[in-house]
Amino acid sequence: MSISDTAIQPERGLPFSNRSAGDDARPEEAMPEAARAQAPARQTARGRAAISGRPSSRRRRFVVGGSLALAKGLATMAVALVAVLVAIAIWDDYVTAPWTRDGRVRVQVANVAPQVSGQITELRIRDNQYVHKGDVLYVVDPFDFEVALRSDEAQLRQKAADYQVKAIESERRQQLSSLATTAEEQQTYAGAAIQAKAAFNAAQQQLTQAEINLQRTKVRSPVNGYVTNLQLRVGDYAQTGSANVSVIDADSYWIDGNFEETKLARICVGDRVEAKLLGYSQPILGHVSSITRGIGVSDAAAGVQGLPNVDPVYTWVRLAQRVPVRIAIDSVPPGVPLVSGMTATVTVTETDSAKVGSWLQREISEVKARLSDMFEGSRDPPECIAPTNPERTETMSLPVPKEELALAPDQLNPGLAPSLTASPKNSLFSTAGSRDLLHEPATSSVVDDRQPASGERRWSLMQSRMRRLESRE
Repeated sequence: MSISDTAIQPERGLPFSNRSAGDDARPEEAMPEAARAQAPARQTARGRAAISGRPSSRRRRFVVGGSLALAKGLATMAVALVAVLVAIAIWDDYVTAPWTRDGRVRVQVANVAPQVSGQITELRIRDNQYVHKGDVLYVVDPFDFEVALRSDEAQLRQKAADYQVKAIESERRQQLSSLATTAEEQQTYAGAAIQAKAAFNAAQQQLTQAEINLQRTKVRSPVNGYVTNLQLRVGDYAQTGSANVSVIDADSYWIDGNFEETKLARICVGDRVEAKLLGYSQPILGHVSSITRGIGVSDAAAGVQGLPNVDPVYTWVRLAQRVPVRIAIDSVPPGVPLVSGMTATVTVTETDSAKVGSWLQREISEVKARLSDMFEGSRDPPECIAPTNPERTETMSLPVPKEELALAPDQLNPGLAPSLTASPKNSLFSTAGSRDLLHEPATSSVVDDRQPASGERRWSLMQSRMRRLESRE
């Protein structure tokens, strides 16, 4: 601003109308002489100071501005780098990390069917009840099978007596000379003895089958587990081979994790697995038991003339197939129920042998592995999925009836044919004994729930019956 410009401006703090003519004078004229003498020197010093300080302030502003710009650039680069690493980690975790939300709890179910037909007279279970292996679930009316058993016992004794008599007759004919008998007669008696023996053996098998059928009227649970969806009632008719009770095997729970095929390269048999059920925070611990070796292929269906039917439409978007991975359960947290069909989030974690070194070293190696998988592709660990299962398959079996030792005819009819020349010594075959045998009251030979009938037990029952007949005489 020039001096002339300053002269025409109104004085600050004074209204324009109150200024006088003398007020329009220059500042030099209003100042004292001593002050006018010092004014040029002061203005010169101020100008010199302003001129000398102008470059240093510019340099400071330039340095500060440059530092701020550099810091902003570095911060931007750091944020971008972190964002890229986070994006890579998220992408790798979502695409290649061995985890899936498509997990299901699975279990084996024993469909129990009766081996004999009949009306159900007892029902010893209720829905969702826990049963042990061998417990009786229900009972089929045993009356017809008890009658069949007693009939077969009588038939066996008859065949035994016939065999004993014919065997003695054949042996007696073999001891006679050619003057008392002929070769044809000896052959006839020998053949009759052989036929009687065959009939006796067949009667024994029929008696064994009758005893087993009587045992089968009590239908038992083949596994330890829970009765589910029970619709059976007393009075229903049970058909042979038709399942009417379902028992969940409590010892057969496992988890199926349906992993995408892009994640199979990081799954090995034996890896540790954590599975979280929906609604429960505590994970179920287990390990990878096996990996399914085949899934359904839509193009595998045979077309005309047995040729493969290939769909000509091929989309640009290729969805990864899902492969079931079987997970064996090692431990279940308290309070977490296992229900077949529940949804689980399955995560395959590293084994204890891979947890080597400090936390920082493991994190660095994990980052290196993920970056390597991201840019170079996943590399399969050696022998991760064995071509064959080295473990022997555990054989599962049920107790089945075994063939009992055959009874000898002398055990059934003792004293009937003691020797070639001796008379029968058993009074059971006297006339009175025969009449008592025809009027013998029917007694049940139902065996105990837990003890199947054996040959010795069968013989003891028959002996007790014969002793009762002898005591009546």
